[in-house]
Amino acid sequence: MIFSANSQGRLIGFIIAALLTTPVAAESLKCPCKVVQVLDGDTVFVLDQHRSSRKIWLAGIDAPPLNQRFGPEARQHLTGLVIDQRVEVEYEHRDRYGRIFGKLLKDGQDMNLQLIKDGFAMHYKQGEQEQSQKDRARYDRAEAEAKRQRLGLWSLIFASPDILQN
Repeated sequence: MIFSANSQGRLIGFIIAALLTTPVAAESLKCPCKVVQVLDGDTVFVLDQHRSSRKIWLAGIDAPPLNQRFGPEARQHLTGLVIDQRVEVEYEHRDRYGRIFGKLLKDGQDMNLQLIKDGFAMHYKQGEQEQSQKDRARYDRAEAEAKRQRLGLWSLIFASPDILQN
């Protein structure tokens, strides 16, 4: 079969486009991954199925930074939940900078949600459009209940996250 230069160019363009838009299995992180480091209350490093280190920002939540009240406690709590544990990392896509914002599942349990339930993170409303409706509702309910019980960071404040500033 003989292709003209024009049809060869289209064929090559089609192949390149298909390769660039095909998801790469290694990027799925549907493994058990091992949590090897907890940076703060909403960021961890995992080793994936290829033993590559991946930085994961926990989707749908916002924990206080380490230099704010409850920041060190949030990191310590997350460490107790997941360090050296096998987890699944569930994520839909990367952001425009290539960062993975994912949900950590340990034994099928949503660790992002657990941080909210325990009062060590807030539901990140600005990113909720990235969540399923089911997760959005669960995270909202968990935050409302943690506030009602004044758990964790909600023991200091009730209305405004600005009070977390030192």
